[in-house]
Amino acid sequence: MCALRTGDAKLTDALRAARLYFLQDMTMEEIACDMATSRSSVSRMIALAKAEGLIEFRLRDPEGAKPALESLLQARFRVDAHVVPIPEPCSDLNILEHVAQSAAWRLGTIFESGMVLGVAWGTTTGAVSRHVSRRATHGSEIVQLNGASNTVSTGIDYASDILSRFGRAFGARVQQFPVPTFFDYAETKRCLWRERSIVRILELQARADVVIFSVGGFCGGVPSHVYSGGFLEREDYAVLQRCGAVGDVATHFLREDGTYDAIPLNERSSGPSPDVLRRAARRICVVAGQHKVVGLRGALAAGLVTDLVLDEQTAASLLA
Repeated sequence: MCALRTGDAKLTDALRAARLYFLQDMTMEEIACDMATSRSSVSRMIALAKAEGLIEFRLRDPEGAKPALESLLQARFRVDAHVVPIPEPCSDLNILEHVAQSAAWRLGTIFESGMVLGVAWGTTTGAVSRHVSRRATHGSEIVQLNGASNTVSTGIDYASDILSRFGRAFGARVQQFPVPTFFDYAETKRCLWRERSIVRILELQARADVVIFSVGGFCGGVPSHVYSGGFLEREDYAVLQRCGAVGDVATHFLREDGTYDAIPLNERSSGPSPDVLRRAARRICVVAGQHKVVGLRGALAAGLVTDLVLDEQTAASLLA
């Protein structure tokens, strides 16, 4: 458990409620009586304790008890898979929230003091950032992997909010990347990539110990922000289709077989190439929704994934 901030009565009460509930096995009604409050207040205290990182859960699977889908994914794709059970019926948005919550927990077990975390902003990583429990680290940094501005809006506020939530959760320094998502001209990107202020961010991205990202899907389910936020023109989609692209990772486009050469939009993308992403020791891919299966196959074929968090329906489709 982490140290409480001096004089923070709410956290003190949250810690007491959590101890009584999880360690003393008291019911919420009993805790409410003990603390002279209501049951709903006790529920909020326990939720606060989770959000502030006062509670850490660890599941230990008995030998040989790894779920079948996870074992199959690990054997076929050489990844550490975490398949999220989804209750039926469940909307696309709720599936995303379930998967994001599990991914946030997984990230919390991996990211430590002194590490650099690379974040590819988007709908899915935005959901993950809302579920990360607070756990202070020291000397750690969060770096944005791909630019956020486009011809419709700057996109900076959207990406900044995601990065800031990760930064607050881990007490880490945040490094933003104030460049367009896609440049109009590849030569503009090449020139800007020589600027020292940009080189510093690029070098930090290349030193990331952990990266977290999703796979952008062109349609279906909860739309990827790149495709719903005005970042691409109609002719861009036509080019991507001709090139056989099936999705993107950090705004770098891939084919289903994992190749990404001769896709013109990649020359204008601000996102890191797969060669850079593969330098990170842990690469957490978070996927919610079967519409992303084809793009996920591309990411797996490109060797971009070490840790995979996905819902059970998508896992089954991936293995089909």
